[in-house]
Amino acid sequence: MSSSIEHFEQLALSPALLETLQELGYEAPTPIQAATIPPMLEGHDVLGQAQTGTGKTAAFALPILEKLDWNDRQTQALVLTPTRELAIQVAEAFQSYARHLPGFHVLPIYGGQSMVLQLRHLRRGVHVVVGTPGRVMDHLRRETLSLAALRTVVLDEADEMLRMGFIDDVDWILEQTPAEKQVALFSATMPEPIRRVAHRHLRDPREVRIETRTATVATVRQRYCQVGVQHKLDALTRVLEVEDADAILIFVRTKVAATELAERLEARGYPSAALHGDMTQALREKTIDQLRNGGLDILVATDVAARGLDVQRISHVINYDIPYDPEAYIHRIGRTGRAGRAGDAILFVAPRELRMLRTIEKATRQPVERMPLPTQEAITGHRLAQFKQQVGEVLTSQDLEFFQQIVAEIEREQETSPQDIAAALAYLAQRDRPLQFEDTIPKDAERERERDRERASGRPDREGRSARSNDRPVRDYARDSGDFNKIRYRIEVGREHGATPQNIMGAIANEAGIEGRYIGRIEIHDDYSTVDLPDQMPPEIFQHLKRVRVRQQMLNISRLDGAEPERKRSARPRMERPAGDRERSVERKERKRPVRPATDS
Repeated sequence: MSSSIEHFEQLALSPALLETLQELGYEAPTPIQAATIPPMLEGHDVLGQAQTGTGKTAAFALPILEKLDWNDRQTQALVLTPTRELAIQVAEAFQSYARHLPGFHVLPIYGGQSMVLQLRHLRRGVHVVVGTPGRVMDHLRRETLSLAALRTVVLDEADEMLRMGFIDDVDWILEQTPAEKQVALFSATMPEPIRRVAHRHLRDPREVRIETRTATVATVRQRYCQVGVQHKLDALTRVLEVEDADAILIFVRTKVAATELAERLEARGYPSAALHGDMTQALREKTIDQLRNGGLDILVATDVAARGLDVQRISHVINYDIPYDPEAYIHRIGRTGRAGRAGDAILFVAPRELRMLRTIEKATRQPVERMPLPTQEAITGHRLAQFKQQVGEVLTSQDLEFFQQIVAEIEREQETSPQDIAAALAYLAQRDRPLQFEDTIPKDAERERERDRERASGRPDREGRSARSNDRPVRDYARDSGDFNKIRYRIEVGREHGATPQNIMGAIANEAGIEGRYIGRIEIHDDYSTVDLPDQMPPEIFQHLKRVRVRQQMLNISRLDGAEPERKRSARPRMERPAGDRERSVERKERKRPVRPATDS
């Protein structure tokens, strides 16, 4: 049945969810979504075998949202994940899909987060809980999490939970759930312990298996560049500067992103066109013919639109957005290296996407080479080499007598040397594209990437926490920001710049580490916007946000009352324990107290 599903409109989803998917630019269901959503909507249990990043979060999140009882604030769905990072990611996905479902509440719960904050939200009521097994068990034993109204349980990345020693905890949690419920289990592999759990807790499940090809084109050189989301466009222009390419195919995830990226590249002087599913067949064919005939060198495409694309002059495939699954990656890079020709595939990876990179390497059984971001000096050197080559070609191929006479006249009239005249002419020739490349990525970005690499290399503990997960003041601020009063700030980007609330929220969340639910009201005006953020913003975060860009405009954030953020100082100096120690101390005290059921105040 899933093979015939090519559009989300073919699924029994509400208009609100379909509107959200359209706004997010989702073109067509991935194989795991097409195979999983219908049986889950019908109430069947599901046993799914699929790699990380195949789009399975939407596969279970959409049917859960579709079936929620909005008059009931009790927990109706529980999603278990192996790590805190995945719990946060899944919770954010739920929140994104539910943007047109007013009153929806989702809560990620995991070790290392304030128990007080979790208790507060649980007392208020949440529709969906996403958590790691250890912290979910803590709440069940404290009787602070009730599963009496539970309808659906999802086990995400069950094999990872097995590898990390959680499988017995998962079994125990499932035993605390109501007998009548829907269970969906997803795992990249199906070892015997996972099958035993499935046999005990799933009833006549619909089995979904997404096969992943493991063969990639041998003639394609594969590289990846680690870069934060906010610097991807600048990184892309650097790569375009130094790569000797013929035609370039750039992949993004959504049709909205394809159109936007093509426009932004055009604005930076790189003639580009978008290719996505909303285009008519005539326009699609015209665009591809331009690429094939050399009238166009850069094409920004989605996976759906690039199906069957065969243009031999494509020398580079750039994965601007990391694909959902290894099979999509294989399909993408197969667009280059055709007919035995050499090709290049470059993948942009944000720090939080490194797991997907490892999944791709594991599935393809091929390493992806680390590619350093081209430096300012390298780009300047490349531009100089191109300029010198062009000058040399003109000297050997063109009749320059007329221009030599002009130079001689300028020499007499200006009483200057031919060398100075040549320098002035070189300046004029490069004015629109300066030979000296201006660095557009902040200097601290490389230091931040280094911190991300260190955190990514830290050995995760039982809850999946990195050894370096608390090394930034921004994380302390983000953790506690929900307890602060909100202050209204002004930012210098507005409607005339093309800014949207989603742009602003995403930039602030990524740069300041503030969870989306702590970012308050955003109002868009013609040439500026306002946003409510927690009070007591540390000065270093405030100064950093000033330099953050949305739609190529620096935020230049300022408080509407004109005050500058200051650190709160106590009346007398005292030694402060690290935030993590304070939280653990609070939790130890809480464990010693008699456990009583939580009630609304």
